[in-house]
Amino acid sequence: MDIREIQNLIKFVAKSGATEVKLEMDDIKITIKTTNEPGAEATSYIQHVPVSQPAAPVAAQPTAPATPAAPAAPAADDTSKFLVIKSPIIGTLYRKPSPDKPTFVEVGSTISKGDVVCVIEAMKLFNEIESEVSGKIVKVLVDDSSPVEYDQPLFLVDPS
Repeated sequence: MDIREIQNLIKFVAKSGATEVKLEMDDIKITIKTTNEPGAEATSYIQHVPVSQPAAPVAAQPTAPATPAAPAAPAADDTSKFLVIKSPIIGTLYRKPSPDKPTFVEVGSTISKGDVVCVIEAMKLFNEIESEVSGKIVKVLVDDSSPVEYDQPLFLVDPS
C-alpha cells in the first residue's frame, strides 16, 4: 500500500462520518480516528508488522552478555533476564498520545501483550507501538520526543 492509497483512505473515512476504522493486512496495520468537531484533524496510525520480530528480542539477548569484558559481566547478567521492546521503525518517539495526556507506560507499569507503550511519528503519521510481551516495565531507554532507529531498544520488561 503506497502513500497515495493511504491518503485516499483517510479522505474517504473522513467523508464517511466514521469515527474509527482499523485495517489490518499482511504486514501493515492502519488505524484512522476522526472526530465530529469542526476543524479537528483526522489522526492516522500506521504500523508495519515484521514477521520475525517476536523471535528477535529473545535471540538478541544471549549475545549481549558474551561480548562485554569480565568486569562488565555482572551488570550485563542483571539485565539478561529482561525482555527488550525494540523500535519497529525509524522516527520520533513520543511517550504520550498528546502533550496534555499522561504517558502510556512508566517504570513499574504492568503491561500485557498488545498494550500500546508509545507512539512513533514517521512521515507525519503516528504509529502506535504495541508490546509483544507481558510483564513489568523496569527501564525506559529513550526520552520523550527523541529520534529512534530501527531495532533500537526502547523499554526493558521483566516477564516474571
